[in-house]
Amino acid sequence: MLGFARRNLLLYFRDKAAVFFSLLAVLILLALYVFFLGDLIASGLPNFPAKDWLLLSWIIAGILAVTAVTTTLGAFGVMVEDRSTHAYLDFYASPIKRSSLFGGYVISSIVIGIFMCLMTLFAANAILFFTGEEILSFIQLTKVIGVIFLSVAASGSMILFLVSFFKTANAFVAASTLIGTLLGFLAGIYIPIGNLSASLQTIIKFFPTSHSAALFRQLLMEQPMQEAFAHAPRLAKEEFQLNMGVFFEIYGSSTSPLFSVLYLIGTAIVFFALSIAVMKWKRS
Repeated sequence: MLGFARRNLLLYFRDKAAVFFSLLAVLILLALYVFFLGDLIASGLPNFPAKDWLLLSWIIAGILAVTAVTTTLGAFGVMVEDRSTHAYLDFYASPIKRSSLFGGYVISSIVIGIFMCLMTLFAANAILFFTGEEILSFIQLTKVIGVIFLSVAASGSMILFLVSFFKTANAFVAASTLIGTLLGFLAGIYIPIGNLSASLQTIIKFFPTSHSAALFRQLLMEQPMQEAFAHAPRLAKEEFQLNMGVFFEIYGSSTSPLFSVLYLIGTAIVFFALSIAVMKWKRS
């Protein structure tokens, strides 16, 4: 299993185009923020202390949430490629168990997702440093890394379920393009959730990646939030958090970090179980 996972890792990182397209949605999000969204969001907010630090932390949280999805999606491209070229038939003829092959794809994709998210996190910390903002503390980094593991597990399980239906590379590329395009909207990353319609807000609140983004925001925005709202009414802070997707209001109650954590754990378990069921069904 580990040997097969290593083979998948080498194939992924050897294909520079695959790595680039895995990060394409992240690059687009970053470019939109630098050239368009940053000024648009900032202009809609009053001036307050640590405003730039707060908005930068908000976009970094969104980038981390997107990276967890797009990199695992790109990693599972190896599995789709093996199907499209019928390489999997050679694997089935070998002494390797099918469960080991399946596990190898999952392990390599999770490892790739975590590695790419960690690289994104350290790059984000460097951006905070060079822009003159306060970098993340060791405790904050530890918590963010924990959320990365959870986000990649949840995202990987959803992507695994999705790609279990693909047999051709063309279908996978088309789906990847669509996911990369819609992901920022579905997760409330391109535009603050408070600026969207009620129906879109409902979709975002129940989309698992939104909860990944919310957890990242709670950690990354904690310090700038304290500085920005040090002398503001508590209701003003709560309204800002709900508007920016730091927390979500579901059925009249504000979500807690524990709710988002359990939601992501449940997502990982449910979609992983569904993926196994689909794989068994397709073999029968």
